[in-house]
Amino acid sequence: MSIMKRDQRGAISLLSLFSTLIALLFIVAVCVCVVLYNGENKYKNNSDQLVATAVATAKQQQQLTDKNQFAAESLQPLQPFVGPQAYGTVTVYYPKTYSAYIVANSNNPNPVNGYFEPGYVPDTNDQTNAFALRVEVESTSYDQVLNQYNSLAQQGLVTISPYSLPKVPSVVGVKITGNIQPNVKSGIMVVLPLRSTTLLAWTESSQYESNFNTLILPNLSFSP
Repeated sequence: MSIMKRDQRGAISLLSLFSTLIALLFIVAVCVCVVLYNGENKYKNNSDQLVATAVATAKQQQQLTDKNQFAAESLQPLQPFVGPQAYGTVTVYYPKTYSAYIVANSNNPNPVNGYFEPGYVPDTNDQTNAFALRVEVESTSYDQVLNQYNSLAQQGLVTISPYSLPKVPSVVGVKITGNIQPNVKSGIMVVLPLRSTTLLAWTESSQYESNFNTLILPNLSFSP
């Protein structure tokens, strides 16, 4: 009789142990599921956030691309100015959004003197005005003009490098960057020998440097 009781107690103990193990395994399984579920939600949230950020970035980039494309298209077609034949038939193509004021007079020290500015041309006698584009033919020799800018280069106000227009590669002049004029903090100018005179073209505002480099200079020409 006592043996049967011990067997029953042993069986009960094994059953209890088995039940406990089952319960523990169930708890562990539940915990693992909770951890995996939370991890999946965290990954999903992070993934959604990354996707949303990527979409927003792509949208901003597309808007910037569209804006730049619209700005570029608004400048076309370029408008021509053709100077007097006696002074090298200087030909300038400028954006259609620019207005032009050009004086061509052989009695002036600058027989060709052009001012270009988006919208309208402000007072050309006001030295504080900075123009999007200036074009001049000076009766002064190339060497004399260049000497003026060499002194600025020695002061560290400008940098000077050799330059030729794409449409007139046979004529070598210089490209000047920096404080090209007393009222200009940053500008770009090209100076080129033109027979016994000198051709100068420049922008007096960093805002228009891109137009100057990509539109004006590639389309500027003259007869040497």
